[in-house]
Amino acid sequence: MNTNAFSDPAVARKLVSAITECAGRVASARIMEVCGTHTMEIGRLGIRQLLPKNVELLSGPGCPVCVTPASYIDALAGLALDRGVLVAAFGDLFRVPGNKRSLAQVKSQGASVEIVTSPMAALALARRNPGREVVFTAVGFETTIPATAAALREAASKNLANISFLVAHRLVPPALDTLLADKELGINAFLLPGHVSAIVGEAAYALLAERNVPGVITGFEPLDILAGILATLTMLAEKQAGVKNAYTRVARPGGNAAARQLMDEIYEPCDAVWRGIGKLPMSGLRLRPQYGRFDAAEKFGLSIDTAEMPAGCSCGDVLKGRLRPDACPLFGTACDPDHPVGPCMVSSEGSCAAYFKYGG
Repeated sequence: MNTNAFSDPAVARKLVSAITECAGRVASARIMEVCGTHTMEIGRLGIRQLLPKNVELLSGPGCPVCVTPASYIDALAGLALDRGVLVAAFGDLFRVPGNKRSLAQVKSQGASVEIVTSPMAALALARRNPGREVVFTAVGFETTIPATAAALREAASKNLANISFLVAHRLVPPALDTLLADKELGINAFLLPGHVSAIVGEAAYALLAERNVPGVITGFEPLDILAGILATLTMLAEKQAGVKNAYTRVARPGGNAAARQLMDEIYEPCDAVWRGIGKLPMSGLRLRPQYGRFDAAEKFGLSIDTAEMPAGCSCGDVLKGRLRPDACPLFGTACDPDHPVGPCMVSSEGSCAAYFKYGG
């Protein structure tokens, strides 16, 4: 389909008008988007400025590198700088600060850190460097987990002994449950992430019906986001709960069964620390015992269990929707994209980076 069809100004005006009309049927709506790409696009398109005053969009923990523990980054930096390990990392993790240093900083000091675009590229790096230990940064939500699982299965099948994976994958649905349990947030509904939902399917959000909260799966084009907001407001006005899929061209009701089967083969759920939020039950993944030889934490004796943020940084409250990014006292002064203090400012999917670039 022509992508221009998803940004037609006439259709956008009709959607905004319908949103305004529907908003008049609810007292107020606090809708959280839990996808960093949604946050960026909402800012870029100026969607918040189009909404009635009783409709508020909150940015949630939709940035995977933002919720990756600082101790994870410190562990990688230590492996690269102090133990001579070749670290293969996605680019969005490269400048994210840990407690002590970032991967960019240790690379400038001579450590071996290579930016890769896929887990399979990390395997290729290990094959080209048979005398080096290579560690891949396995970070991300359900969207990227299947690709890492495929690389792990490939490494096992080829008995590639010089690569291991430092796993910090996080699962979106358990985080929603934690956010809803925080009554101070007063979240009425969720805009659900399209690409995550393409993997997990609608059933993964069963907790929303149990909590009597609506959620709408939507895409990332202008009309996708506006239609998602309208569908969410309609559910609120009609007192509907559960999940509506407004992104059926990509996210099928049953998700991607093959991808989930691969994930289940390689990983098992576990409690996990989210930076700035804390330890959330069954919100992470760890390698199953048969793949334990590829676990970098076990191989190198690493401990990753802290959720802290740098001093003065409000990223934890931003990730939980408690605080708008531009309300942080460091925003735009001590902290900006060139000199980030916290992860939400440096990541391409971070709420603070979105607000800095596009305004609130």
